[in-house]
Amino acid sequence: MTQETALAMTSFALVMAFTPGPNNIMLTASGVNFGFVRSLPHVFGIEVGFVALLAACGLGLGLLFTTYPAAQVVLKVAGATYLLWLAWKVATAAGTGEAGPAPKPITFLQAFVFQWVNPKGVVASLGAVALFMRPDSVQSDLPVMLLVFALTTIFSAMTWAAFGAALSNLLRNPRHARVFNITMGVLLVASIVPMVWTA
Repeated sequence: MTQETALAMTSFALVMAFTPGPNNIMLTASGVNFGFVRSLPHVFGIEVGFVALLAACGLGLGLLFTTYPAAQVVLKVAGATYLLWLAWKVATAAGTGEAGPAPKPITFLQAFVFQWVNPKGVVASLGAVALFMRPDSVQSDLPVMLLVFALTTIFSAMTWAAFGAALSNLLRNPRHARVFNITMGVLLVASIVPMVWTA
């Protein structure tokens, strides 16, 4: 892999990792509602799940989607359904100090599994493999790609969770926290629209 290709891939990874999407919206909400430390299993679930997905795509999983177009439909339906459920959980979470069942942060396993139906993550993985991995150099290109995306993903995930935790000081008022949670839920639903629109 040339230096120019590596730089282009790093730029692609940074854009995909830091731009708003389902993971970053949920991490911000988690940081607000549970703090940075309690959001770490969510952070690491995203990290390990996405890198595993990228590795699978680099080793040939992407061929499944080109060979069997129906697999894309299954992915879209599963991803949209799960995102709607997550959006409901986020939007109906009790604000700080409000009565109601104590909410729990997303677990490592839940975050890991979500990466496999997260439309943005799947598109990023397939795009990275198509753009930056040479078919005859998988053994040399894939480890570099995994390292670049692992670093950008963990940095982005921690940044968004920390951003949410910093916002929590401004959302101590239960009413403000409720408005924030509803807004995050709506944004999660909005993140589904491009996926459904291209179905």
